[in-house]
Amino acid sequence: MTQPVEYAVAVDKYLDAAGLSAASRRIYRIALNTWAWALVDRAAPEGRARRGAEPPIVPLAVLDEAGERLRRYFATSAIASQGSDSKGFDSHGVRTANRELSILRSAIAWWLAQGWITADPTEGIARRKADTSVERRLEIDDVRRVFALRAPLRDQTLWHVVHESEATIERILALNVGDVDRCRRRAGDVQWRGTTAHLMTLLLAGRAAGPVFLTDRRAPADTPTADRCPHTGRARLSYRRAAEIFTAATKGLDPAGHGWTLRQLQAS
Repeated sequence: MTQPVEYAVAVDKYLDAAGLSAASRRIYRIALNTWAWALVDRAAPEGRARRGAEPPIVPLAVLDEAGERLRRYFATSAIASQGSDSKGFDSHGVRTANRELSILRSAIAWWLAQGWITADPTEGIARRKADTSVERRLEIDDVRRVFALRAPLRDQTLWHVVHESEATIERILALNVGDVDRCRRRAGDVQWRGTTAHLMTLLLAGRAAGPVFLTDRRAPADTPTADRCPHTGRARLSYRRAAEIFTAATKGLDPAGHGWTLRQLQAS
Protein backbone atom coordinates (compact mmCIF):
# COMPACT_ATOMS: atom_id res chain seq x y z
CA MET A 1 0.00 0.00 0.00
CA THR A 2 1.41 3.40 -0.99
CA GLN A 3 2.52 5.51 1.95
CA PRO A 4 0.35 8.64 2.24
CA VAL A 5 1.91 12.07 2.71
CA GLU A 6 -1.00 13.71 4.53
CA TYR A 7 -2.51 12.78 7.88
CA ALA A 8 -6.05 13.06 6.45
CA VAL A 9 -5.29 10.49 3.75
CA ALA A 10 -3.83 8.14 6.37
CA VAL A 11 -7.05 8.55 8.38
CA ASP A 12 -9.12 7.58 5.32
CA LYS A 13 -7.00 4.48 4.69
CA TYR A 14 -7.22 3.42 8.35
CA LEU A 15 -11.00 3.81 8.41
CA ASP A 16 -11.31 1.82 5.18
CA ALA A 17 -9.33 -1.02 6.73
CA ALA A 18 -10.94 -0.95 10.17
CA GLY A 19 -14.25 -2.59 9.17
CA LEU A 20 -16.36 -0.21 11.27
CA SER A 21 -20.11 0.37 11.09
CA ALA A 22 -21.24 3.66 9.56
CA ALA A 23 -21.96 5.15 12.98
CA SER A 24 -18.63 4.07 14.47
CA ARG A 25 -16.75 5.26 11.39
CA ARG A 26 -18.29 8.69 11.83
CA ILE A 27 -17.28 8.83 15.51
CA TYR A 28 -13.74 7.69 14.70
CA ARG A 29 -13.39 10.31 11.95
CA ILE A 30 -14.50 13.14 14.24
CA ALA A 31 -12.01 12.01 16.89
CA LEU A 32 -9.10 11.66 14.46
CA ASN A 33 -9.90 14.99 12.82
CA THR A 34 -9.87 16.62 16.26
CA TRP A 35 -6.35 15.32 16.88
CA ALA A 36 -5.24 17.01 13.66
CA TRP A 37 -5.80 20.37 15.35
CA ALA A 38 -3.58 19.27 18.23
CA LEU A 39 -0.81 18.40 15.77
CA VAL A 40 -0.64 22.05 14.69
CA ASP A 41 -1.04 23.48 18.22
CA ARG A 42 -4.50 24.89 17.57
CA ALA A 43 -7.72 24.45 19.53
CA ALA A 44 -10.33 22.31 17.79
CA PRO A 45 -13.78 23.78 17.06
CA GLU A 46 -16.44 22.89 19.62
CA GLY A 47 -19.98 21.49 19.54
CA ARG A 48 -21.64 21.16 16.13
CA ALA A 49 -18.75 23.05 14.54
CA ARG A 50 -16.35 20.29 15.62
CA ARG A 51 -18.37 17.62 13.82
CA GLY A 52 -18.40 19.42 10.50
CA ALA A 53 -15.09 21.32 10.56
CA GLU A 54 -12.44 20.68 7.94
CA PRO A 55 -9.26 19.72 9.82
CA PRO A 56 -5.97 21.45 9.03
CA ILE A 57 -3.66 19.89 6.45
CA VAL A 58 -0.91 18.06 8.33
CA PRO A 59 1.95 15.90 6.97
CA LEU A 60 1.72 12.39 8.42
CA ALA A 61 5.43 12.54 9.30
CA VAL A 62 4.61 15.15 11.97
CA LEU A 63 3.38 12.28 14.16
CA ASP A 64 6.94 11.01 14.65
CA GLU A 65 7.81 14.09 16.68
CA ALA A 66 4.40 15.10 18.05
CA GLY A 67 4.56 13.46 21.46
CA GLU A 68 4.93 16.62 23.53
CA ARG A 69 2.24 18.44 21.57
CA LEU A 70 -0.26 15.61 22.04
CA ARG A 71 0.56 15.24 25.76
CA ARG A 72 0.04 18.98 26.28
CA TYR A 73 -3.22 18.97 24.36
CA PHE A 74 -4.60 15.94 26.16
CA ALA A 75 -3.67 17.37 29.58
CA THR A 76 -5.37 20.64 28.70
CA SER A 77 -8.49 18.88 27.45
CA ALA A 78 -8.78 16.80 30.62
CA ILE A 79 -8.49 19.93 32.78
CA ALA A 80 -11.18 21.56 30.66
CA SER A 81 -13.53 18.66 31.24
CA GLN A 82 -13.32 19.39 34.97
CA GLY A 83 -14.38 22.99 34.60
CA SER A 84 -11.53 25.22 33.40
CA ASP A 85 -11.74 27.60 30.47
CA SER A 86 -9.29 25.58 28.36
CA LYS A 87 -10.23 24.28 24.94
CA GLY A 88 -10.26 20.68 23.73
CA PHE A 89 -12.50 17.77 24.69
CA ASP A 90 -14.31 19.78 27.42
CA SER A 91 -17.78 19.53 25.86
CA HIS A 92 -17.85 15.75 26.31
CA GLY A 93 -15.78 15.22 29.47
CA VAL A 94 -13.12 12.85 30.60
CA ARG A 95 -14.79 9.73 29.16
CA THR A 96 -14.81 11.18 25.69
CA ALA A 97 -11.21 12.37 26.03
CA ASN A 98 -10.15 8.83 26.98
CA ARG A 99 -12.18 7.31 24.16
CA GLU A 100 -10.66 9.65 21.61
CA LEU A 101 -7.17 8.86 22.91
CA SER A 102 -7.95 5.15 22.38
CA ILE A 103 -9.15 5.85 18.84
CA LEU A 104 -5.93 7.69 18.01
CA ARG A 105 -3.88 4.85 19.48
CA SER A 106 -5.74 2.31 17.34
CA ALA A 107 -4.98 4.31 14.21
CA ILE A 108 -1.35 4.81 15.21
CA ALA A 109 -0.90 1.07 15.80
CA TRP A 110 -2.18 0.39 12.28
CA TRP A 111 0.02 3.09 10.73
CA LEU A 112 3.05 1.69 12.56
CA ALA A 113 2.24 -1.76 11.20
CA GLN A 114 2.20 -0.29 7.68
CA GLY A 115 5.59 1.33 8.27
CA TRP A 116 4.19 4.80 7.62
CA ILE A 117 5.41 6.26 10.93
CA THR A 118 8.30 5.20 13.14
CA ALA A 119 7.17 6.15 16.66
CA ASP A 120 4.06 6.21 18.85
CA PRO A 121 3.55 9.86 19.90
CA THR A 122 0.93 8.85 22.49
CA GLU A 123 3.41 6.78 24.50
CA GLY A 124 3.41 8.01 28.08
CA ILE A 125 -0.01 9.70 27.88
CA ALA A 126 -2.08 8.35 30.78
CA ARG A 127 -5.83 7.93 30.61
CA ARG A 128 -7.71 10.39 32.79
CA LYS A 129 -9.90 9.51 35.76
CA ALA A 130 -13.20 11.33 36.11
CA ASP A 131 -14.05 12.87 39.46
CA THR A 132 -17.28 11.13 40.42
CA SER A 133 -17.11 11.96 44.13
CA VAL A 134 -20.01 14.41 43.94
CA GLU A 135 -22.29 12.15 41.91
CA ARG A 136 -23.95 9.17 43.52
CA ARG A 137 -25.47 6.49 41.36
CA LEU A 138 -29.25 6.35 41.25
CA GLU A 139 -30.85 3.57 43.26
CA ILE A 140 -33.50 1.34 41.70
CA ASP A 141 -36.32 3.32 43.33
CA ASP A 142 -34.87 6.51 41.83
CA VAL A 143 -34.79 4.89 38.40
CA ARG A 144 -38.42 3.79 38.73
CA ARG A 145 -39.40 7.37 39.57
CA VAL A 146 -37.51 8.62 36.52
CA PHE A 147 -39.30 6.19 34.23
CA ALA A 148 -42.65 7.19 35.77
CA LEU A 149 -42.19 10.83 34.72
CA ARG A 150 -44.55 12.21 32.06
CA ALA A 151 -41.84 12.79 29.49
CA PRO A 152 -41.82 12.80 25.66
CA LEU A 153 -41.33 9.46 23.91
CA ARG A 154 -37.87 10.47 22.67
CA ASP A 155 -36.63 11.24 26.18
CA GLN A 156 -38.13 8.14 27.76
CA THR A 157 -36.54 5.97 25.06
CA LEU A 158 -33.15 7.61 25.49
CA TRP A 159 -33.27 7.26 29.29
CA HIS A 160 -34.12 3.57 29.03
CA VAL A 161 -31.25 2.91 26.59
CA VAL A 162 -28.81 4.87 28.77
CA HIS A 163 -29.85 2.87 31.83
CA GLU A 164 -29.85 -0.55 30.17
CA SER A 165 -26.88 -0.29 27.81
CA GLU A 166 -23.20 -0.34 28.72
CA ALA A 167 -22.45 1.99 25.80
CA THR A 168 -21.37 5.57 26.36
CA ILE A 169 -24.04 8.23 26.09
CA GLU A 170 -22.18 9.75 23.15
CA ARG A 171 -22.29 6.41 21.37
CA ILE A 172 -26.04 6.10 22.00
CA LEU A 173 -26.72 9.58 20.62
CA ALA A 174 -24.68 8.72 17.52
CA LEU A 175 -27.06 5.88 16.57
CA ASN A 176 -28.85 6.04 13.24
CA VAL A 177 -32.16 4.42 12.35
CA GLY A 178 -30.39 2.06 9.94
CA ASP A 179 -28.25 0.72 12.81
CA VAL A 180 -31.26 -0.54 14.78
CA ASP A 181 -32.08 -4.25 14.72
CA ARG A 182 -35.52 -4.29 16.32
CA CYS A 183 -35.78 -8.07 16.43
CA ARG A 184 -32.49 -8.48 18.29
CA ARG A 185 -33.05 -5.38 20.46
CA ARG A 186 -29.75 -3.77 19.58
CA ALA A 187 -27.91 -1.33 17.36
CA GLY A 188 -24.38 -2.55 16.79
CA ASP A 189 -22.79 -2.88 20.23
CA VAL A 190 -25.68 -1.04 21.98
CA GLN A 191 -28.25 -3.42 23.49
CA TRP A 192 -31.51 -3.00 25.41
CA ARG A 193 -34.41 -4.96 26.90
CA GLY A 194 -38.16 -5.43 26.38
CA THR A 195 -39.67 -2.13 27.53
CA THR A 196 -37.04 -0.20 25.62
CA ALA A 197 -37.67 -2.30 22.51
CA HIS A 198 -41.34 -1.27 22.61
CA LEU A 199 -40.44 2.40 23.06
CA MET A 200 -37.88 2.21 20.24
CA THR A 201 -40.47 0.74 17.87
CA LEU A 202 -42.84 3.61 18.62
CA LEU A 203 -40.07 6.22 18.31
CA LEU A 204 -38.94 4.99 14.89
CA ALA A 205 -42.37 4.40 13.38
CA GLY A 206 -42.43 5.68 9.79
CA ARG A 207 -38.71 6.51 9.74
CA ALA A 208 -36.20 4.60 7.61
CA ALA A 209 -33.10 6.78 7.95
CA GLY A 210 -31.49 9.56 9.92
CA PRO A 211 -30.45 9.89 13.58
CA VAL A 212 -32.45 7.90 16.15
CA PHE A 213 -32.67 10.77 18.65
CA LEU A 214 -33.70 14.12 17.18
CA THR A 215 -34.07 17.69 18.37
CA ASP A 216 -37.49 19.32 18.59
CA ARG A 217 -36.68 21.88 15.89
CA ARG A 218 -35.54 21.76 12.29
CA ALA A 219 -31.79 21.62 11.80
CA PRO A 220 -29.83 24.76 10.87
CA ALA A 221 -28.88 25.01 7.20
CA ASP A 222 -25.22 24.12 7.88
CA THR A 223 -26.02 20.84 9.68
CA PRO A 224 -24.18 17.88 8.06
CA THR A 225 -26.46 15.46 6.21
CA ALA A 226 -25.48 12.65 8.58
CA ASP A 227 -26.90 14.67 11.49
CA ARG A 228 -30.20 15.54 9.83
CA CYS A 229 -33.40 13.49 9.55
CA PRO A 230 -34.41 13.21 5.86
CA HIS A 231 -38.09 12.88 6.85
CA THR A 232 -38.50 15.75 9.36
CA GLY A 233 -35.46 17.95 8.73
CA ARG A 234 -34.65 17.87 12.45
CA ALA A 235 -31.10 17.55 13.76
CA ARG A 236 -29.38 14.90 15.86
CA LEU A 237 -29.87 15.48 19.57
CA SER A 238 -26.64 16.71 21.18
CA TYR A 239 -25.21 15.43 24.44
CA ARG A 240 -25.47 18.85 26.00
CA ARG A 241 -29.16 19.22 25.20
CA ALA A 242 -29.97 15.65 26.30
CA ALA A 243 -28.20 16.29 29.61
CA GLU A 244 -30.06 19.58 30.14
CA ILE A 245 -33.44 17.91 29.50
CA PHE A 246 -32.75 15.07 31.96
CA THR A 247 -31.50 17.35 34.72
CA ALA A 248 -34.47 19.70 34.34
CA ALA A 249 -36.93 16.79 34.32
CA THR A 250 -35.50 15.27 37.52
CA LYS A 251 -35.25 18.41 39.68
CA GLY A 252 -38.47 17.46 41.45
CA LEU A 253 -37.10 13.98 42.19
CA ASP A 254 -33.71 15.06 43.52
CA PRO A 255 -33.87 15.77 47.28
CA ALA A 256 -31.26 18.50 46.76
CA GLY A 257 -33.42 20.10 44.07
CA HIS A 258 -30.60 20.27 41.53
CA GLY A 259 -31.72 17.45 39.24
CA TRP A 260 -29.76 14.33 38.37
CA THR A 261 -27.38 13.65 35.49
CA LEU A 262 -27.44 11.11 32.68
CA ARG A 263 -24.16 9.75 34.04
CA GLN A 264 -25.91 8.91 37.30
CA LEU A 265 -28.68 7.12 35.40
CA GLN A 266 -26.08 5.23 33.38
CA ALA A 267 -24.21 4.14 36.51
CA SER A 268 -27.29 2.94 38.35
